[in-house]
Amino acid sequence: MVNKINEFVKDKGQELVNRAGKLGAKPVKAARAAVVKSAGGIKALKDPIRAVSRSAVKLTTISRDAVAQLIELQTHVVTSALTDAATQLERAAKADDPRELLRSQATALRATRDRVVADVAQAVSIVRGAGQEVRKVATQTYAHVTGKAEAAPARGRAKGARKTKRAVRKAPARKSA
Repeated sequence: MVNKINEFVKDKGQELVNRAGKLGAKPVKAARAAVVKSAGGIKALKDPIRAVSRSAVKLTTISRDAVAQLIELQTHVVTSALTDAATQLERAAKADDPRELLRSQATALRATRDRVVADVAQAVSIVRGAGQEVRKVATQTYAHVTGKAEAAPARGRAKGARKTKRAVRKAPARKSA
């Protein structure tokens, strides 16, 4: 163990001695080179930061539009529910017998079910569309910042791949008394 430590110190120590020698011999030149390198690194960050800022604005717009659509859908849902409730009460008041009342209630429930299914489908569509837009912005930003053509898509489970079976714990046998 001590040998490894001594060997590490010897290897890294020599490198540090060389660097210190360079700095000691030409400290101003080394400092200028370091500053120029740092300035270049800072300048190189300007474009990626702008790209990320633009994408943040786009993401804000996407989320704002999606929320606005969801609020409009919610307003539609509440309005429809209130209208349906008022219509059901009017039908109940006009019904001549219980059979007619039940028939109108069943019709109203089917219509309500269809409306709820359509509203949920609309909400899913809004969220899915926003997700697709977010994915596009993220992919474009990634490509711009990294210089790579496209981000690698997340890999799912391959078709036909088998699920691994899990061991099932059995309950201990009961003792008879």
